[in-house]
Amino acid sequence: MNVRTARAVQQRRRPQGMPVPEDFAEVELPLPPVPEGGALVENLWLAVDPYMRECMDEEWELGAPLEGRSIGRVLESRSAQLPVGSLVFHRDGWRTHTVLSAAQARVLPAYEGVAPESFLGLLGGTGLAAYVALTRIAPLRGGETVFISAAAGGVGTAAGQLARLLGAGWVVGSAGSPDKVRALTGELGFDAAFDHRAGPSVAAQLEKAAPDGIDVFLDNVGGEHLEAAIGSMREFGRIAWCGAIAQYNTDALPAAPRNLFDLVAKSIRIEGFLVANHRSVQAELEDFLVPHLRAGTVQERLSVTDGFDRIVEAFIGMLSGRNTGKSVVRLGAHG
Repeated sequence: MNVRTARAVQQRRRPQGMPVPEDFAEVELPLPPVPEGGALVENLWLAVDPYMRECMDEEWELGAPLEGRSIGRVLESRSAQLPVGSLVFHRDGWRTHTVLSAAQARVLPAYEGVAPESFLGLLGGTGLAAYVALTRIAPLRGGETVFISAAAGGVGTAAGQLARLLGAGWVVGSAGSPDKVRALTGELGFDAAFDHRAGPSVAAQLEKAAPDGIDVFLDNVGGEHLEAAIGSMREFGRIAWCGAIAQYNTDALPAAPRNLFDLVAKSIRIEGFLVANHRSVQAELEDFLVPHLRAGTVQERLSVTDGFDRIVEAFIGMLSGRNTGKSVVRLGAHG
């Protein structure tokens, strides 16, 4: 396979608020020869995630290829660990092709009845974040009430289904539109859900959805959602803080929840976490979820955008809340 160049997307400038297409540039980059122990990979699926917005402010280098979770097929190999034709997971995203070492890629297991792209969703970092939150950070006990913010996103749709499998007695989610609310309660097993952009405050809507209070909160938003959850939380509640979408596109420092002292008064535990620190749980996640994926007792909800040239569109759309489920870009055979 004689592939000499790759299409890639680079960041041109730091965004001011919500990213716009002009913050990015598509370029063509030469690919290095495949070294001993390495492989040439054609990307088939790319993930776009909320954490990437924070990377744009400082972490990502301007004028350099960006990174993200990806699934590709090995086209050429000089490594016995990366056979030609195998599907691999890696983090050289935002490009059509890449050259990797064996240490940079994981050959994906072929689970019968499970699509490879699930390794960007329920079986990937998205599902792992939800699983870690509900089993390690804020361990869920049978019969408890769980509240999930941004419940129609990738982590949220995974967490709602996992909460049910882990024995939750009542699952509540917030979302950003009536259609998403209907999807949560009608398709994904949530007992109650509300549109945080409509009607009264988040606190009032949460009180109506969970009148007896909540025990566990998985927060992907921060701000008003966190304050509302603290207000509704029962004694000895647990909060797993995964993200803060409410503040990703603003320079203003968020106000601390006005009821923060309730953490003391109610003996509430709050802990932030990075899924990257819990990769050792990956095998446990797969053992738990693969049978449910095969049986259809969980749904892989992917919001698919087709074509490499639409990756920026997919990323901005995800930040704007246009997706239901995990946002991915499908490159297909030719990118």
